[in-house]
Amino acid sequence: MKCTIEVDCTPEEARHFFGLPDVKPLQDAAMAKIGQQMNDAIANLTPEAMLRTWLPLAPWTPAQMQEAMSSMSKAPFGARPREDS
Repeated sequence: MKCTIEVDCTPEEARHFFGLPDVKPLQDAAMAKIGQQMNDAIANLTPEAMLRTWLPLAPWTPAQMQEAMSSMSKAPFGARPREDS
């Protein structure tokens, strides 16, 4: 003898029927925490934050860094040699 029973219910109704706990608040809290950690990690990938990490002892401001980069691009091969007569 073969018997088939089909139950049409939502996952929430099935959890309640079997007496399982509702883990939705826990999942929401975990996802919020993961999202916050990802946002913090992305914030550390800004160019200014990366320069602070790479050059922690250099007390340069972003304007000073921009000026240094611009001066390096103007003289790509270093300073011109002096011509002594």
